[in-house]
Amino acid sequence: MFSSLLLRPFKQTAKSSAQILSKRFYTADRLKGKNVFITGASSGIGLATAHEFAKAGSNLILTARRVNRLDELKKELQQRYSGIQVHTVGLDMRDKSSIDKAVSSLPGDFKRVDILVNNAGLVLGMDPLEKVTEEAYTTMFDTNVKGLVFLTQAILPGMRERNQGHIVQLGSVAGKEAYPGGSIYCGTKHAVEAITRSLLFELMDTPIRVSQICPGMVETEFSKVRFGGDAEKADDVYKGMTPLVGQDIAELIVFTTSRPAHVNICDMLVFPTAQASARMVHRKNVD
Repeated sequence: MFSSLLLRPFKQTAKSSAQILSKRFYTADRLKGKNVFITGASSGIGLATAHEFAKAGSNLILTARRVNRLDELKKELQQRYSGIQVHTVGLDMRDKSSIDKAVSSLPGDFKRVDILVNNAGLVLGMDPLEKVTEEAYTTMFDTNVKGLVFLTQAILPGMRERNQGHIVQLGSVAGKEAYPGGSIYCGTKHAVEAITRSLLFELMDTPIRVSQICPGMVETEFSKVRFGGDAEKADDVYKGMTPLVGQDIAELIVFTTSRPAHVNICDMLVFPTAQASARMVHRKNVD
């Protein structure tokens, strides 16, 4: 009698745990049929993120300035991943009217944006503050901060109306630290950090989730843009170490957005193994 009393609760608990695991275990199936809006999708993290969501069966709204690359990407995605829909929009994140028009004119089912990935961003140069040009300052703030705000303002009302959605911001270690030669870029990413945190507070009484992914060193076109197309300078950034690649971050974005509805990954800082902070990187000797 005593043994049976001990065993019965154990069996019930085990069954209950199995049921919980079956419902909550990681699966990208939760993303199938979702509409995902990705900015800066023509290269780097944005391009890799498009592939990862397509692999999970999501429909894609892809934006970038380089329309020819978007057209090529759309063709590739639809050939590789059957059953998904892809809508592309040439978009300059510095232009609010273009952003508003792009969102208001989304066709058919694409009007429902389930997941917004604010990925577009850039850095220009490594000048000390007194030498940063007005053009560089304006371009970085307009793209990295104002564009993110404008697009979120355009899409969030629909998420509120449907009472569901997920906003993912691409932050940076530069939003958590500052370093010489990065005053303006660090300023923009600190702004993204603050905006994301405030948005999290503002939406905590809704099912809408807000997440931030903050990469360290990722080898994309980022450094090449920073140095005005100088490939040698860009390559030197990653010399003697193994950086992250776009797919590393893309997989984490997909993981973050495929959590059960009651789980929100608010903030994630991601480094290559050889990096410990924005400026501390272990490099092997290179001849």
